[in-house]
Order: sequence, then structure tokens, then C-alpha cells
Amino acid sequence: MVIFSQQRFDSAERVLMALWIGGVCAVGYLVAPVLFSTLEDRQLAGMLAGKMFSAIFWVGLIIGGTLTIACLITRGSGWLRQWRGWAMMVMLTIIISMLFIVQPMMADLKTQGAIIPSSELAAAFSRLHGISSGLYLVMSLLGLALVALGLRRSR
Repeated sequence: MVIFSQQRFDSAERVLMALWIGGVCAVGYLVAPVLFSTLEDRQLAGMLAGKMFSAIFWVGLIIGGTLTIACLITRGSGWLRQWRGWAMMVMLTIIISMLFIVQPMMADLKTQGAIIPSSELAAAFSRLHGISSGLYLVMSLLGLALVALGLRRSR
């Protein structure tokens, strides 16, 4: 007995991807800019944005990991030879990098003292922020492509 039909599985996949990537787009391209343009305290805006980015990365790790495992179970390792599999692997790599490398490095810089414009600390933070923004854009674009086209090729 089949609990879920392929059609239901594909629909669930699309809903999960849409929730995840919708959250990525909302946090990165709507909420964070609004925080920085509205709040006078840039440190508070940065702290709030950082917490939201962490939350959406954890959501992505859970949903992306779950969908990857489901695709490997239902489609086998051949799925990883398709662009969709590679896109998901790149997205998960970005999430892991952001959660466990980039964000901790940025947090460490913040604990070293006030980030004064034109200081070495500010330059280092700016570089990490640029890397973070670029990775976030790549993840967003890949995610939008997967939402539009699905993780698996239709039968």
C-alpha cells in the first residue's frame, strides 16, 4: 500500500520549497532592509537581522536536508547527477557555511569591539558581509529555480 502518491509527494515538495525560499526572500530582501532603514540603532537592526538569518538558515537546513533525503530515497543517487540535485547540494553547502563559518566569524568580529568606519575591523566585517550577501543571492536564485521547476523531473 502506498501512503503517498507521487503527485502528493511532488506537491508536498513544492509547498516545502516555497515556504523555505519564500522565507529566504522575505528575510533577506524585505525584512532586513526595512530593519536597517527604520531603526536608528544599527546594532539593534543588525542583531535582529542576524537572528532572522540564523532562523531561516536552520529552516533551510531542516527542509533542504529532508527533501534531499526524500529525493535520494525515491529517485536514488542518479538524482544527484541532475542540475536539481546539484542546486540543492550547493544550497545546503551555503547554509552550512553560513551557519557554521561566516556567521560565527561575523559574531566574533562584533565581540572584538565597536566596528568603527574605516577601521581594520570594519573592513574585515565588510568583506564577510559581502561574501555573505553573494552566497545568499546564489542560494536565493537556485531556490527560486527549484521552486519554479521542482526538485525532480516530471515523469
